[in-house]
Amino acid sequence: MAKKNVTLVTEFLLVAFTDRPQRARPLFLLFLFIYLSTLLGNLGMITLIHVDRRLHTPMYFLLSHLSFTDICYSSVTVPQMMAVLLELGAALSYPRCAAQFFLFTFFGSIDCYLLALMAYDRYVAVCRPLLYVTVMTQKARLGFVAGAYVAGLFSASVRTVAAFTLSFCGTNAIDFLFCDLPPLLKLTCGDSYTQEMVIIVITIFVIPACMVVILVSYLFIIVAIMRIPSAGGRTRTFSTCASHLTAVSLFFGTLIFMYLRDSAGQSSEVDRVVSVFYTAVIPMLNPLIYSLRNKEVKAALRTILNRTKLS
Repeated sequence: MAKKNVTLVTEFLLVAFTDRPQRARPLFLLFLFIYLSTLLGNLGMITLIHVDRRLHTPMYFLLSHLSFTDICYSSVTVPQMMAVLLELGAALSYPRCAAQFFLFTFFGSIDCYLLALMAYDRYVAVCRPLLYVTVMTQKARLGFVAGAYVAGLFSASVRTVAAFTLSFCGTNAIDFLFCDLPPLLKLTCGDSYTQEMVIIVITIFVIPACMVVILVSYLFIIVAIMRIPSAGGRTRTFSTCASHLTAVSLFFGTLIFMYLRDSAGQSSEVDRVVSVFYTAVIPMLNPLIYSLRNKEVKAALRTILNRTKLS
């Protein structure tokens, strides 16, 4: 049997919106606004938590790390998106694409773990309030955060090695805005069963595992809230979890749609919209969610603004 000539891919060409240049410039300005808002909002949240002693609690310690990873997570992808839109395409070398994929997976995994840890924090605060101080000690929360970073490093390393030991051949054009898994899988050829199984296992280790922690934590929280006799008490208790629950619903909802669904028959345009939402829009929205729906953050912000006016 004659062997077919196969051209191995050594670089990737991002070609999203090259066929619709009239959309590129408005989208570039939109992404620029989103990115600057993400930097301003998350840096503001980190600064607010650092300077206001009322926010020196385990929940806000975790939130400050979430804001930091949101900045990094967005910085890995959004500038690349803007470059693609500005130049109507961008060429990425094989190592650069792999590096972007690794960092994107690293910070995205940490986001998942931090949201799960924040759900556990709310569980202890609502269901075990007398033990909260002894459970969520400074040593414990430092260990939790360190564990999130180590687990993120492990999952990103394994996922990147599995993805970039696949054989890419034929076309190198990716109808996407950055190096993500779904468009890369469309370029593979040959036997990729082992690598795809490894990627699936790591994805299950991150997304569904974190979701189980979050769902179980909120199941116990809901049961505890329903036992509170007064409606006002139930409302006040639930309000302490509302911001986190909103952030979790947005982030994991888009991740499930992108990575845990059957991608057959799905268009690249749908994937692009979803990827923009969880890489650019959600990191921008998180500071707003935690500030607009949180009395402690709003009180701390008013204090800082009043000090600025007096000075």
